[in-house]
Amino acid sequence: MKELRDREVIHSLLKTIAQKTAALPTLPIRLMEVCGTHTMSIHRHGLRPLLLEAGVEMLSGPGCPVCITPDAYHEAAIKLVSSTPNIILATFGDMTRVPTRLGSLQTVVPASGSEVKIVYSPAESVTLAKANPEKEVIFFGVGFETTIPGIALAVRQAWQEKITNYSLLSALWVIPPPLRAIVASRDVNLDGFLYPGHVSAIIGVKPYQFLAEEYGLPGAVTGFEPADILLAIAAILDLIQKGQPAVLNEYRRVVRPEGNPLALKIMAEMLEEKDAFWRGLGYIPRSGLQLKEKYQHLDAEKKFSLKIAPEETHFAGCRCGDVLKGKILPPECPLFGRTCQPDSPRGPCMVSFEGACLAFYKYGYTGEKISFS
Repeated sequence: MKELRDREVIHSLLKTIAQKTAALPTLPIRLMEVCGTHTMSIHRHGLRPLLLEAGVEMLSGPGCPVCITPDAYHEAAIKLVSSTPNIILATFGDMTRVPTRLGSLQTVVPASGSEVKIVYSPAESVTLAKANPEKEVIFFGVGFETTIPGIALAVRQAWQEKITNYSLLSALWVIPPPLRAIVASRDVNLDGFLYPGHVSAIIGVKPYQFLAEEYGLPGAVTGFEPADILLAIAAILDLIQKGQPAVLNEYRRVVRPEGNPLALKIMAEMLEEKDAFWRGLGYIPRSGLQLKEKYQHLDAEKKFSLKIAPEETHFAGCRCGDVLKGKILPPECPLFGRTCQPDSPRGPCMVSFEGACLAFYKYGYTGEKISFS
């Protein structure tokens, strides 16, 4: 993979991109990188200012599951672990640091015999339940199509093995619907999309086709190395120049057009669509997933009678929601780098490794141009 980070290759690709944009009538070309991992990679390798110099402005999108999960889910988890004795609330590390009006899971004082446990895979939560039969284990599972199959498998294992002290508090989201919401809102002017490689490895390429067919927006699925990203951008520019919107698969070493049939099968077996609330985007039809009725005795929301009524809540001044829909850049938020920093976040965009605010802060980008010539 060395050539995908080779300095000369990157330099050449940036020059090619600049030549392609020079032939277009309006600059900059505005592309949204949907995936938070793309955001972090673009910043880590210093590509954003170099692309801007070449005539391409990259905007972050809603591809951070921790970021788009409304506070109501976190607050329900906080109330549950602080008021219910003898439970283990298991979740991914980033989820414990999201700030809310009730604090965070990292700072919560658990009820007697209860605790918050960080896990690194959904399967660990099932192991916890088996090892602690005297306690209720709730897995606070969050994710897009990348992690959803693993979460579904964990729930199926608990169901098959009749593990009665296990349940799922689900915050599961699917990527294509919010892209429609962003484009249809007309809040952001976009010329195309850089589609997520990990998600696309599961769902394939077809689910993005509506953006080309209905909205005339080209896009490309790509990987996460610098050359992957630049090659995909160059391909999108070719589509723009030709006036031929399409969805390209520029990550063929990983992504098949049909996606991953086994992963899609387990999702279809265990889960069903629902309308869901996204931070910054509001309610989006059929954008979330929940356990099917057959498995709802393993749904923590029902098992513990949790009342989750999502709404747009955040610390005063926090504009994480506007960052997630590409309306502003993180430095435009009045809290960014001031009261909101990684060790004292005021919103999830500064918490998650996939958060745009963390990427901008960590790699020190404030808006200046850096010439690559």
